[in-house]
Amino acid sequence: MRNPKKRWLNILVCLLLVSGLMITGCSDAPSNSETISSANTTDNEQISFPRLEGNAVVQMTIKGSPVTIEIKGEDAPITAGNFVDLVERGFYDGLIFHRVVTDPKPFVAQGGDPKGNGTGGFIDPDTQQERRIPLEIKLKGDETPTYSKALGQQGSGTVASQPVVLKHERGAVAMARSGMPDSASSQFYFALSDLEFLNGDYAVFGKVTQGMDVVDAIKQGDRIDSAKVVSGLENLKKE
Repeated sequence: MRNPKKRWLNILVCLLLVSGLMITGCSDAPSNSETISSANTTDNEQISFPRLEGNAVVQMTIKGSPVTIEIKGEDAPITAGNFVDLVERGFYDGLIFHRVVTDPKPFVAQGGDPKGNGTGGFIDPDTQQERRIPLEIKLKGDETPTYSKALGQQGSGTVASQPVVLKHERGAVAMARSGMPDSASSQFYFALSDLEFLNGDYAVFGKVTQGMDVVDAIKQGDRIDSAKVVSGLENLKKE
C-alpha cells in the first residue's frame, strides 16, 4: 500500500523543481496568437521567427569538453530554429549555467541567460525587443505542433492520452519559460534524468547524443566556452 505522506512529498518536490524552470523578472509576454493564426499552423509567412526545416547538429564546448546535441527541427521547427539562430550568432559563447539541480535527484542544468541570474533573454538587435517564442508541443499522431498552449500537467492534460513526440528523457534539451506559455527566449536546460512530469508543458527541441558525462558534471557557474552548428545550418530559415 502506498504511503500517502510520501506521495504528497514527491508531488511537492516536483512542484518546487518545476518552479525553478520559470524565468523570473520578465514582464508578461505578448501572445503570439496574432502571428500564429491557428494552433497547428504551418504557414511560414505568418510566423516571424527563425525556423529549422529539418534537423541540425550543434557542438557545445563546456569547460573544454565537447557536447554534441541533435536539434529536432522536424518536430519543433520554431523552438529549434530559435536555438540554432542564437548558436549561429555566437550568443551562448561565454554564458554560465546559472541553475544546476542534482538533489534530491538529478534534475536540470539550466543556462543561456545573458544576465546570469535567470531573468534575461535574447534582445533582437533589429527590434531592440526580447525575442519570445511560442510554446511548441507536437503530439504523436499530429502532423504539426500545437502552439501557445500547455498540454501537460500545467495545462489541458492532453498528453495523458496522446503522448508527446519529443519527451523529457535523460539528455533532452528544452526551453525554460515563465508562467506565460509564449515567453521562452534564450534560456535552455539539459534534463539530467527522465522528467516525464514536464512533458507537454515545456518545449523539448533536441537531445544530447555525445558528451552526457560532461553534462552530468556541470556545476552552477560553469561556462559555455562556445557553441557552433556543425551540420544542418542550411535548414535554418530566417524569413
